[in-house]
Amino acid sequence: MKLYNYYRSSAAFRVRIALEMKGLKYEYIAIHLAKGEQLKSEFGDILPDEIVPVLELETEAGIQRLSQSMAIIEYLDETHPASPLLPADAIGRAQARALAQSVACEIHPLNNLRVLKYLVKVLGIEEDAKNVWVRHWIRRGLEAFERQLRALDKDRAAQGFGTSDYCLGGTPTVADLCLVPQIFNAKRFNVNLDGLPRTMAVFELCMAQSAFQKAQPSSCPDFEA
Repeated sequence: MKLYNYYRSSAAFRVRIALEMKGLKYEYIAIHLAKGEQLKSEFGDILPDEIVPVLELETEAGIQRLSQSMAIIEYLDETHPASPLLPADAIGRAQARALAQSVACEIHPLNNLRVLKYLVKVLGIEEDAKNVWVRHWIRRGLEAFERQLRALDKDRAAQGFGTSDYCLGGTPTVADLCLVPQIFNAKRFNVNLDGLPRTMAVFELCMAQSAFQKAQPSSCPDFEA
């Protein structure tokens, strides 16, 4: 397998965590998004939507490429079921996907590199104003995430289930894989993370796991401090 990615990409970070949790080896292909390498003609067939990650597979039918982090993660979970990233029950799977999408669909798009570049280079937004934008939307999204975790905990308690150590249950799910990279982004932009005890407890627990440590940006071969 080859993974076309960028060390700072939240979406690529999610996939790296999944690969590490599954114990899967892959070739790391660095695409420097900030330098616009994803726009080079040589990557036209590999990155048709000009974003990462893309997972390249060698199959009996030939080379296959998968894009979009959530689709890649679910593919890996279906084809390598050890260390499952979705709960066994339908309700649990829906809840895990909902939490994951709260990050991937609600928070992440508003602090995506392409969006931030457009704000500054096309709309002429000052750097300080851009950072206010980023901090506002990340903080607001994480507050909503915290409320969702607390509501799920309350529901589990009412049903007689034990408390969740991670976002949903006693092992990391796709929700945790989405949350951790977003917290990295929040810290990079100096977002106030006070008052999010459940969310930050999950983050700290995840980052104590080797799969998350191996997947983090500073562990990537293209990392720039």
